[in-house]
Amino acid sequence: MSPRPEIKDYIRSIPDFPHEGVMFRDVTTLFADPRGFRMAIDQLLHPYAGVRFDKVVGLEARGFILGGAVAHQLSAGFVPVRKKGKLPGRTIEQSYTLEYGEATVEVHDDAIKPGEKILLVDDLLATGGTAEAGIALIERLGGEVIGCAFIVDLPDLGGRKRLERLGMEVHALVAYEGL
Repeated sequence: MSPRPEIKDYIRSIPDFPHEGVMFRDVTTLFADPRGFRMAIDQLLHPYAGVRFDKVVGLEARGFILGGAVAHQLSAGFVPVRKKGKLPGRTIEQSYTLEYGEATVEVHDDAIKPGEKILLVDDLLATGGTAEAGIALIERLGGEVIGCAFIVDLPDLGGRKRLERLGMEVHALVAYEGL
């Protein structure tokens, strides 16, 4: 690592995972390092200094790790958006398209109150499908998404543009070209 490490220094790249031709950006190595993890949380929060959030929404599953830490720093509540069938109680759901099929995520129907200010957090922005589904759930409950924060952006997959077309402010700490 360089004398002044950057976020990319903590992220491990694994070729051909989960499929041949894909370069997997593994943030678990970032999470495992106390300095790297603190740096990531601080940098995720930086553009929102002075902004009041009621809740942080984390997308399954690494978004839970980040979202909990970010919510703690903001003195905000935390809301998980989970895969269908994982939450107890009454939920609302949103389906979205994946590269090879469809998936569905859910949130508790009372997790967000109308007018609450929300920060959406996840580890990686690829096609934007999961984030868009999370935004749809938040908005259906009456929440207002103030920002979307990610550690990694894969701009070639179009997620940032997709979210920006929805009027979302997107903040990512690092970008990697390719898949």
